[in-house]
Amino acid sequence: MKRTIWLIVFGVLVFVGIVVARLPASWVLPGPKSGMTCSEADGTVWNGSCSGLTVQNQPIGDLAWELHAMRLLSGKINADIVLTRPTGALRGNVESGFDKKLIARDVVLDLPIDQELAAALGPNLRGLRGKVHAQIAYLLLDQHQAIRAVEGVIEARDLSDGAQQWGSYAVTFPPPTTGVPIGQLKDLGTGPLAVQGALKLTPSPPGFDVQGLVAARPSASAELVQDLRMLGSPDEQGRRQFSFESTF
Repeated sequence: MKRTIWLIVFGVLVFVGIVVARLPASWVLPGPKSGMTCSEADGTVWNGSCSGLTVQNQPIGDLAWELHAMRLLSGKINADIVLTRPTGALRGNVESGFDKKLIARDVVLDLPIDQELAAALGPNLRGLRGKVHAQIAYLLLDQHQAIRAVEGVIEARDLSDGAQQWGSYAVTFPPPTTGVPIGQLKDLGTGPLAVQGALKLTPSPPGFDVQGLVAARPSASAELVQDLRMLGSPDEQGRRQFSFESTF
């Protein structure tokens, strides 16, 4: 009798497992009231896709995911994701739990700095254009969407504001330690400015603070050289101190 009961229980569990494994992705995706919609959903909750993803009426791209079921046993949702847009892509692993914190690992991103992305970087950067390439080994967002830890390299390439070419720059974040994340900023030698500094990510309000030294290269325009003089007197190497901050 006991053996029969266990066989029935096992059969029910297998049946439920098959149903869940084949659960259509469209059944579990948030509806229009959540502010997130898909023009077309395919696959299952474990391995599916959402074409034409929009969030708060903003087009995001086409999202595909593979959910790791074993992480559910520890109260975590963990998935490998790929987000593609006509002009770029993002891929990596994301994880979240009941604490509403988000952890991203092994993220690779290639996107243009268009009007939407420039506006997201802050009101002072709306006219910025260029390209972003990032390789992030680890990223931690708290429940307020503030960046608490990050490790990796972010490159902003071929920057311009319509009237001036600014060149390319990189920020390198070392392995996380206590305190706010601070990355080392430097130019990549392709623009009119030689830059060295530090970028500090601020949690409240979420944003960043940049401080460093800048000097004009021979390729800099006369107008740009004149603008740099407004920063004050240079040091012995011709560099001037600068600072800049913005919120996300």
